[in-house]
Amino acid sequence: MPDRSSLHRDVEERLVAAGQRYTAARRRLVEALARVAAPLTLPSVLAADPELSQSSTYRNLVILADAGAVRRLHHGLDQHAHYELAEGLLEHHHHLICRECGTVADVTLDDETERRLEVSLAAAARSAGFVPQHHDVDIYGACATCAAASP
Repeated sequence: MPDRSSLHRDVEERLVAAGQRYTAARRRLVEALARVAAPLTLPSVLAADPELSQSSTYRNLVILADAGAVRRLHHGLDQHAHYELAEGLLEHHHHLICRECGTVADVTLDDETERRLEVSLAAAARSAGFVPQHHDVDIYGACATCAAASP
């Protein structure tokens, strides 16, 4: 994670490039997303900063996503999309998604594993005549809480 000043500078640049302003509400929203090391649902974002209003937060999430500053994750496992700062603002990572409760957690692979994954995925793409730009890996299963609760 970059320091806060460079984070806000990068977000502002993305918003300006998209013809948007970096308002105080958007800055608070970025701060809420930056404080938590996992993708958040809209209710979780609002809980992280009670001064954010629901309607403007949802609109600002859409604007930030359209500007490439926020990434919307929707895995179809629960009724809420999850939001996180976009690639380039956060360290490259993947997600662990619980099929039971719908929680989403970040997972970062070690450099060697990430490199081997990148090489393997690029080779698979090339064999299909595809030019890859980046990859996302989501691992589905049961979180520790749900796994412990299963018989």
